[in-house]
Amino acid sequence: MTKNIKLIGATVFLVVLITGVTAFCAETKASVTSCVPLIGETAPSFVAETTQGEIKFPEDFKGKWVILFSHPADFTPVCTTEFMTFANMMPEFEALNCKLVGLSIDGIYSHIAWLRTIKDKLEYNGMKNIEVTFPLIADIKMDVAKKYGMLQPSASDTKAVRAVFYIDPESKIRAILYYPLSNGRNFQEIKRLLIAMQTSDAHKVATPADWQPGDDVIAPPPGSCGAAKDRMEEKSKDIKCYDWFFCVKKLPKEALFKKENK
Repeated sequence: MTKNIKLIGATVFLVVLITGVTAFCAETKASVTSCVPLIGETAPSFVAETTQGEIKFPEDFKGKWVILFSHPADFTPVCTTEFMTFANMMPEFEALNCKLVGLSIDGIYSHIAWLRTIKDKLEYNGMKNIEVTFPLIADIKMDVAKKYGMLQPSASDTKAVRAVFYIDPESKIRAILYYPLSNGRNFQEIKRLLIAMQTSDAHKVATPADWQPGDDVIAPPPGSCGAAKDRMEEKSKDIKCYDWFFCVKKLPKEALFKKENK
């Protein structure tokens, strides 16, 4: 009897907890922000006006990786350095089959004026005459920002935080990064993570801490006791084992990009 009462109590608590989370998400959507879409989910769809014309997302980018990122506002210094850097690195992302899409809660004319200022007047960190040619979403009504949880009231009710969503060729969200309003993003890390995920997909491996293209990768662990024993007893120049569950192998940078570019 006591066990049944405990089970019923636990079940009720779970239902209340789930209902509470759902209600919180719905209430937040109606006010300022929404629940952040989760890794592995299909990217929320939208149609939006951008500096490159109307886009249907993610349909227009099917078959490609996309980095969808938000910034707080046009004509602000940190955002300006970020856009100059992203635009300067755009060919590197294109070579990785990746498109860039930006967003802020500003109108299309503000976007155009800001991007013209960047191209015509600004020089920063060796970059000048930088033309931003990837789409910049005019999200003045906050529709897209709400769908992606880019508005976080404790930071600002009217400005998007510095969010980064990685979306794969199947339109699935693969990784999410958040930076505060005051600190610019590390764009080499943004690129490194993209390459790491592409490496895992293409070669069925994992990547260790601080991995860079050309470093050793982690081989999948064995699925049986026999396979674990065989792995530890094998003497192979291609694989190095620290223990039965932790083995690394070589993956030269040339092999990585050769496969990625097929």
